[in-house]
Amino acid sequence: MKYQDYYQILGVPRDAEKGDIKKAYRKLARRYHPDVNSEADAEEKFKEVNEAYEVLKDSDKRQAYDRFGADWKHGQQFDGGGFGGFQGGGFQGGGYSSDGFSGGDFSDFFESIFGDGFQQGGGSPFQQRQRQRRGADFQLQLDITLEEAFNGGSKTIQFAKAPGSVEMKKLKITIPKGVSQGQKIRLAKQGQAAPQAGEPGDLYLEMNILPHRLFRLDGRDVILRLPLTPWEAAAGASLKVPTLSGSVELKIKPGMQSGQKMRLKGKGLAGPPAGDQFVEIMIQTPPADSDTAKQFYQEMQDQFDFNPRSF
Repeated sequence: MKYQDYYQILGVPRDAEKGDIKKAYRKLARRYHPDVNSEADAEEKFKEVNEAYEVLKDSDKRQAYDRFGADWKHGQQFDGGGFGGFQGGGFQGGGYSSDGFSGGDFSDFFESIFGDGFQQGGGSPFQQRQRQRRGADFQLQLDITLEEAFNGGSKTIQFAKAPGSVEMKKLKITIPKGVSQGQKIRLAKQGQAAPQAGEPGDLYLEMNILPHRLFRLDGRDVILRLPLTPWEAAAGASLKVPTLSGSVELKIKPGMQSGQKMRLKGKGLAGPPAGDQFVEIMIQTPPADSDTAKQFYQEMQDQFDFNPRSF
């Protein structure tokens, strides 16, 4: 079982004052909160930060942690049943800190030290009433269209009230404007109901933006492949092109080549920062499927001294 250095997790010295500990916690909790950070390890780091603060903000927990520290396995008090001398289970993993950030489950290291002996929150564990365990958090994938990601909107979803349950819960949710692929949205207290009238868990919805027939996503940018005729690419043109907010007039400069991109600023997913739409040029030649067409291409070959190959 890995030793958790709570001081290192919060980035504070071992003699840090309570105010400094709280300040460090709030800064890191905001940085790694699942509502604002979509990185793969953000949720795990958020749980570590919350666990560290849960111990160091409380004088009793901190004193116990400092007393044993890295030698926690060698103390007689650590016998798989919690911290010796504290009776009557009270601390339950997965609760809320007094600062309002959702905690999630605590590590095996935490449970081995404190077990059921500490009650959550400040003050003596003998003086606080036992808090109920939170319900489990749910994580679901939500399929949405690119238009829904761009404009926002509402959806009604259904999911089982508990793992393996046939009883379903129906919920109308709001999709924020500009959500990106893989972004998680937290719906507080919409997870599994808690036993014994405790607080429900949270529901985390991971956005999955479905493929689109015209556009593809690159982060917050939208990519559109625009077919051009050879004469449009060579001589230039003014064309209407689709965007997620409606068609716009786009001026094609003379001499465009396949693969070149034109930028429509702010036409991607809403930010910050807002994405752009990039129009990727794709030149298509008409088929030489008739004698007239073949003759035309032959005349072009005779007229132009042109070789696109430099090797």
